[in-house]
Amino acid sequence: MTDTAAIISVKNLIKQFGRFAALRGVSAEFSAGRFYVILGDNGAGKTTLLRALAGLAHPTRGEVSILGKSPHQACCDVGYMAHPSLLYDEMSGMENLKYFARLYGISGDEPCRQAIRSVRLDPALARPVGQYSQGMRQRMSLARAILHDPRILFLDEPFSNVDVHSAQEMVGLLKGMRDAGKTIFVVTHQAALLEGVADEFIWMQTGQIVDRTASFAQPAAGAPQP
Repeated sequence: MTDTAAIISVKNLIKQFGRFAALRGVSAEFSAGRFYVILGDNGAGKTTLLRALAGLAHPTRGEVSILGKSPHQACCDVGYMAHPSLLYDEMSGMENLKYFARLYGISGDEPCRQAIRSVRLDPALARPVGQYSQGMRQRMSLARAILHDPRILFLDEPFSNVDVHSAQEMVGLLKGMRDAGKTIFVVTHQAALLEGVADEFIWMQTGQIVDRTASFAQPAAGAPQP
């Protein structure tokens, strides 16, 4: 069941890299249990916004509140899947997750097995991750992000270099997680995959949110931020 209350609030978020402003005064609220897709051209600020929401990029100015807490305080409620897989190629999937489980203070192997099964991979697969297909790597990276059962998922280009069948499998996995109550944010250049699945498409231009739509439709140039 979807909770319509705001789970994340952003106020006048600015992020500068030297003289370049990657985010320019972003303000928005996001509700729990919804699937958000962040779109825009290269350099629009998509990944910077995602990292700021996840607490991985400290804003130059402005505030991010997650469940009424700072991103740092809410870190256990958040899972982040970066564009690179962040997996160790020489280790099996199970070995990778056991390593990350220790970082989260998770004991026992069963949470790792459950995370791997949830992305439709086999925990008993002994093959090193470096020998996985790209689709398998992406699913294992997703397993790493959900290992601690976070309420919110931030995913950066989860369908990158993945074949159509594997991408559709990933979409199905994410839809199931949203339907189970997780709040999901995806940055992607393949938004058509998520038409009919995502709840909202968020369009960015030059560091600002310029439109929020219920369907995958390019906003008019220069549309005002809502």
